[in-house]
This record gives sequence, C-alpha cells and structure tokens, in this order.
Amino acid sequence: MFFSDTDILMKKMKPRTSLPSWMKLVKHVIQMKKIDIKTLFREDRQRFNKFSIRLPHMLFDFSKNNISDETMKNLISLAHECEVEKWREKLFSGMAINSTEERAVLHTALRNIGNSAIQVNNENVMTAIDATLTKIEHFSRLVRCGEWQGYSGKAITDIVNIGVGGSNLGPQMVTEALKNHSNKQMNVHYVSNVDSTQISNVLSPLNPATVLFIISSKTFTTTETIINAKIAMNWLKAELVDESAIKQHFVSVTANKQKAIDFGIAEENVFELWNWVGGRFSLWSAVGLPIALALGFDVFKELLEGAYELDQHFCSAALEDNAPIILALISVWNCTFLGRKSQAILPYDQPLHMLTAYLQQAEMESNGKSVTLNGNLVNYPTVPLIWGTLGINGQHAFYQYLHQSSNIVPADFIGSIKSASPLAKHQDTLIANLLAQSQALMMGVSEQEIQEDLKAKGYKEAYINSIAPHKIHRGNRPTNTLLLNSISPRAIGGLIALYEHKIFVQGVILQICSFDQWGVELGKGLATEIQKELAENQYNKDHDASTLGLIKYYQSENIV
Repeated sequence: MFFSDTDILMKKMKPRTSLPSWMKLVKHVIQMKKIDIKTLFREDRQRFNKFSIRLPHMLFDFSKNNISDETMKNLISLAHECEVEKWREKLFSGMAINSTEERAVLHTALRNIGNSAIQVNNENVMTAIDATLTKIEHFSRLVRCGEWQGYSGKAITDIVNIGVGGSNLGPQMVTEALKNHSNKQMNVHYVSNVDSTQISNVLSPLNPATVLFIISSKTFTTTETIINAKIAMNWLKAELVDESAIKQHFVSVTANKQKAIDFGIAEENVFELWNWVGGRFSLWSAVGLPIALALGFDVFKELLEGAYELDQHFCSAALEDNAPIILALISVWNCTFLGRKSQAILPYDQPLHMLTAYLQQAEMESNGKSVTLNGNLVNYPTVPLIWGTLGINGQHAFYQYLHQSSNIVPADFIGSIKSASPLAKHQDTLIANLLAQSQALMMGVSEQEIQEDLKAKGYKEAYINSIAPHKIHRGNRPTNTLLLNSISPRAIGGLIALYEHKIFVQGVILQICSFDQWGVELGKGLATEIQKELAENQYNKDHDASTLGLIKYYQSENIV
C-alpha cells in the first residue's frame, strides 16, 4: 500500500494536548483569566505597537485581546511545534493535504501572479490556470463591449449566476463589496436557493434576449443548482425559435465538463474547474466569472493581485509578525483555551454586508470538525460559531448581548479609512462607532464609575443604588480590528486571503482536515431520498417517528 508524505506526517503526529507549548498554555490560561485587558494596557504603553501588524492595504490590531508577552510566546511555540511552516510549504507546493479526499489544496495557485511552476501529478497546473484566466479575460471583454450577443442580436445586459455555497457566496460577496468599481453596464443577479420564489423573482423583470446564465457547479450534480438551471433553460427555450441559440445565453463553470455538455451547454462555453479547488475557496477561479463580467477583468485581476500580496506576506513573514498565523492563534486561544465558543464578524462598511456570511461558510465548513487528521475524536473545542452583521445595524440589535451577556463573544471589527461613497462626515461617524464599540467592550464601566456619574448628575442615593447594577459593563471582552485603507480590489483580495490562511493555520494547529465537508454530504444524501418519497407520494417506514410524521403531514396537506 502506498502512503503519501502527508499520510506519513499524520502518523507521526503527537496529540496536540501532549505538546509542551499546549500544556504551558493550559496552565497559563488560569493566570490570564484573572487579568483584564485594560490592566494590560495600563501596564504596557507599547502594547499597540507590539500587537499590531501593518499589511499591504490594511492594519491589523490584535492588542485588545486577553494576551500578554508570555501568551504570545507560548502561542508562537505552539505554531512551531505544530509545524505550521512545513504545512504551509505543503499547501503552496501542491501536496495532497486534503487527506480524506487525497487532493491538493491549491486556491493559492489561482492567484499565483508570479507564475512559478506548481506540480500536481507531474503536471504544472499553472498552464491550465493561465489558459482559463485568458479565456475569462477574452469572454468578459466580448460580453462587456457588446460583441457577444443574444439570440436576437442584442447585447447582454443581465448576468444570472446560478450556484450555491462557494459558487455563490464568494462572487456575490465580492461584486457587492466592489460595486462602486462597476460602470453599471451589467446587472448581476445571484440564484442559490432551490425555493422557486428566488429564481421567479430574478427572472420576472428580465428580457430573455439579453440575459446570460452562468451555471456554476464543481460536480454539475448539485441538486439545487441543477433544478434552477433547468428552470432557466426552459424559461429561455420558451422564447426561442431555434434552440441552437441557447449557446449564446448559457455558460458553465465546472470540473465535470461532460455533464455540462449533456445538459445542453456548448463545449466551448464550459470554463474549467479542478478538483484541487475547494468550493469555498474558488472565487479566484472561473467561479469568479461574474466578478469579471460585472466589474471588468482589470478589477478581477487586481483582486487576484491583492490576494497574492497577502500570500507573499504569509509565506515570508516571521511567525510572530505573520498576520494570518497570529489571527489563527488568537482564535485558538479565545476558543480552545479561554472557552469562547462563538465569534462575531462586524463589518462597518455597507459594501461588506455579505462578508460575515462568506466567512461563516469559509470557517465553519472548513474547521467545524470533531475528529483529528488520524481519525481520533478531539477532546478540546475546535472553532467558534461565526455570526454577525453590519456593525451599525448590530449596535441596535445584538450589541446589548455583546456588552452585558454572561457569555463573552470575541469580535472582529472591520472598517475602512476611505468610504466607497464619500459624503461629508459620514465616514468619521462610522469609524467613531467602530472604535468606540471595541473600546467599550474592552473597558466596560464599573459600579463605582456609574455611581459617581449619577451622583454628579444630582440623582438621589436610593435611585443610584437601585439602577447601578443594571448599568454595569464588565468589559474585558476581546476584539481584533482590521482597518482597510479603502474598499479597493487589492484590499478586498488581501482581506479574503488573510482569512483563508487563518482558517488553514487553525486547522493545522487543531489537527483537523480543513478541506472536506462530509457533514454537508450527509444532509444532501438524505434529502435526495426524501425528495423521491415526496415525489412518489410514499414514505419509508424506517424513518424516525418525527421525520415520518412530518412527511405524512406534508403529503396530506399538499393534495392538489
């Protein structure tokens, strides 16, 4: 039996809990739970300078965490003992680090602007990547300049991207984030939900003669995507005299070329995807075609360049100055050691309104696991629940929970120095709120401070004593802050790559496989079986009582 280098490395792995640095952190966390963050600031005037990193296009501040110099020393030792540098090399070199599916993980190759050779199965993958990138450039320019026309000879005005998960969240998040870089000549719509309401609402106002559909599915078997693609195909066919004109309106992004052709998409309209690109890391590939169509290929290329710059930082910076590694270590510290089991992502820029949903999939689908690489159950928390929304909206919704709940939720605050749509003083107000909230979460307000304030305002002692407990904010709530210079393609590319590498490093340290998603596959398989039962108006008696009862109720109330 053949064992890969990755298999051999896995077999040599010691349990993380047996590492000297891990054991030191277990002891050290007891001490750190007794020290609040504002005390750490008071004792070290250089704390911000020590615990912040300047990156291309952004600043990363992690100083508002329950960390000391000793904490960081132990965390960096943990990264060394987990051989993060070796795993990083394997990631970029094309080794099959997706061990459960025996695949390389090469989303970084898709933005390899340096074009250095990367071998997978004795083949330089950059040849195929460059060819696909050239095809994206050529096609997007044809569509955007009006040379690519629909069945009636009219130019394309609307793009409908049909896909789900990574084939939807990535490109949609980026097109929303960079909408101000569009010249508004293309309208882009996204369909991901198998609920017919979504695709009906998208298609209803559109002109079939000027619509281009992108069917984005790695396997071209994803149920939701294929159902929606069939609806779109039938909608278009109803307008056609000659069905050969379909090729002017349908393209596909897939690793299963033959399936796309069998569906009715012209062979020349199939954009290649590869099995070493995970869906949630695929926006850099032809899955990002709607980005190039909506914003122009030059913007798409700048996005790749921004990610490449962050890749270079990740590969070259020392561990203690390496932003993705530090971001991952802070997450492990907060969740695994301090027991903070959820984390909020709080963008303060309207263009980033989909960032939380995107990062939610990226991190939780990657590292929401409970089995180590060698198949053993983990005996420590892995990654937190990711949630959140736009910061200003959140302030009037769930920030009460962040400030005063008995649960402590670490948060990432993300904002930009320059607004994508500048209006007088708006950005100052936005950033003032971002900074104030992160400061308030750290500092809190003590009972003594509240009593003194109320007394100074002339309130009577009885009132002060009754109201003060309700106004206490205990503070000591950890946050990171990322300040982008602007919402530019390079900054967004770098921001996404930063979190991608954070997720990879998390997986290495937690000793789990970040690149499969068997939990997703289980639900999909069961759904296929139940869908057949519903279609045939029958049911499997072996279902549990709840599922069986729900199927029967649905069938009884769904009689036409």
